[in-house]
Amino acid sequence: MYPTRTATAPLARHAMAFVLAGGRGARLMELTDRRAKPAVYFGGKLRVIDFALSNALNSGIRRMAVATQYKAHSLIRHLQRGWNFFRPERNESFDILPASQRVADDKWYIGTADAVYQNIDIIESYDPRYIVVLAGDHVYKMDFEPMLQQHVEQGADVTVGCLEVPRAEATGFGVLHVDASDRILSFQEKPADPPPMPGRPDVALASMGIYVFDTRYLFDRLAEDAADPTSGHDFGKDLIPRLVAGAKAVAHPFERSCVRSTIDAPPYWRDVGTLDSYFAANIDLTDIVPDLDLFDRDWPIWTYGEMTAPAKFVHDEDGRRGAAYSSMIADGSIISGATLRRSLVFTGVRVHSYADVAYAVILPEVEIGSSAHLRNVIIERGVRIPDGLVVGEDPDFDAKRFRRTPNGICLITKTMIDELHV
Repeated sequence: MYPTRTATAPLARHAMAFVLAGGRGARLMELTDRRAKPAVYFGGKLRVIDFALSNALNSGIRRMAVATQYKAHSLIRHLQRGWNFFRPERNESFDILPASQRVADDKWYIGTADAVYQNIDIIESYDPRYIVVLAGDHVYKMDFEPMLQQHVEQGADVTVGCLEVPRAEATGFGVLHVDASDRILSFQEKPADPPPMPGRPDVALASMGIYVFDTRYLFDRLAEDAADPTSGHDFGKDLIPRLVAGAKAVAHPFERSCVRSTIDAPPYWRDVGTLDSYFAANIDLTDIVPDLDLFDRDWPIWTYGEMTAPAKFVHDEDGRRGAAYSSMIADGSIISGATLRRSLVFTGVRVHSYADVAYAVILPEVEIGSSAHLRNVIIERGVRIPDGLVVGEDPDFDAKRFRRTPNGICLITKTMIDELHV
């Protein structure tokens, strides 16, 4: 028997968050050669998956599961180190669910719906009333309690989180058409010509990849989907369109439950799935008042925190002064007689004397040599930048040596640096 909801018993207490974290994120190029997209570093100390998990935790959800698949070691290690504080005696749980051929010897996770289906027995052992299905590769802050409340109050079979996007950008999303009561009338996955919102011809309503179900109802639909040989066993391509056509599917606008940095701030949601979008989202954090507030103690983003010394700036002489302007510098880093501007520096970075760095996203354990001049770069973890290296001044030369995007951002990896000396 499930308890009756009261003002003091949030629905989140009876929900389980199931995070889909198996995707590679191929558009991030070499950043995902060794890790899945949800494990990619973000914001100086975090991983991308920390946002979905922190949103669930801050919303009051105390049962979580994370399905992994592609190159999952880095992700699993991060989850074990940073998210191991759940206690069964407090009715909490945290399960890491790698694709392990649990249904058949030759069957890995085929699609997102199949990733949940293969773990039904594990979910059943916790007996949650609701399942909140989340993508593990987006950056945003959201309270799931209002979405759960809408799901119950409207008697929905599925509630789909959605956000407004420019119509020209909606071709990469599942696009919804809704009525005045938020009921979804149609759903198109990545349409070539996205339908506009009523009265707003330049805007489309896009799915965020966030779904709320009653648990038993979801299990029944997943069993039907698993038995369908024509299905791709994916939420966006198969299950949600089927439910829109034959069940009650309701849209939940992100603006109703997003957690804003200020009362007037726009809703913040980013798919950091390309090098350009990843770079922009990180550099945006160096704004005086960024749209994404990582200093918010009311809605913190939890993560694994390494035990390191504070950041250090050394040398104070003309032409050799350790300084950073409009930048974020993580702990364990030493800026030694170098200058940084509009840069985001992760843990354990070393920047040596006379280096001049601007508009840089520098991942952990990077060492930048003396007199290097770097502009508009992403530097992969553990790279050693040679003394005097210049990047960001000659586009054609940069494109021959590094991964250069159409917007002029250069990704620098260890392999690329090694090839400079061949």
